[in-house]
Amino acid sequence: MISLYVDGSCLENQNVSKDTPAAWGLVVVKGDNGLGKGTGEIFEELSGVVVTSPESENYLGAEIGSNNTAELSGFAEALRWLLVKGDDTPAVIRTDSLYAGNLATGKWKAKANTRLVETLQTLWREVISIRKVEWEHVKAHRGHRWNERADHLALRCAQGIAPSPLSFWKPGQR
Repeated sequence: MISLYVDGSCLENQNVSKDTPAAWGLVVVKGDNGLGKGTGEIFEELSGVVVTSPESENYLGAEIGSNNTAELSGFAEALRWLLVKGDDTPAVIRTDSLYAGNLATGKWKAKANTRLVETLQTLWREVISIRKVEWEHVKAHRGHRWNERADHLALRCAQGIAPSPLSFWKPGQR
């Protein structure tokens, strides 16, 4: 089983706009048991900004930078990773955002960020048609090592600074 931990971050999550700094982090872990103790090994780490320009090749549908669009973008990037780099190994996407997980699967109906949610749901359907994948909620900022690492990647990306290398990083360090 492959675990993909995703998180989003927004520096100014009030009065958000197209230019509000927001970003996502993704940690791909092999051999993780999901309990938050840091079992398993990191296979890959990625992060990126929330893209709000329809002209960008990485545009997923976000109209503004916000914590919600960062969470949704991170979940979408995990699905894209599964499509491009993943094999047929079963996968679980772990996020601290009930919003992202429930919108991705269609359990909740989008009231905002509809274009981004449409992209996310299309990716979800495409991935589940070719492999076993599920998602799980993890509690934020509770010391779950890989969720904390995804949070660190997202925050640092939103700040425009490089993340701490894993060898120097401690869970809970933002």
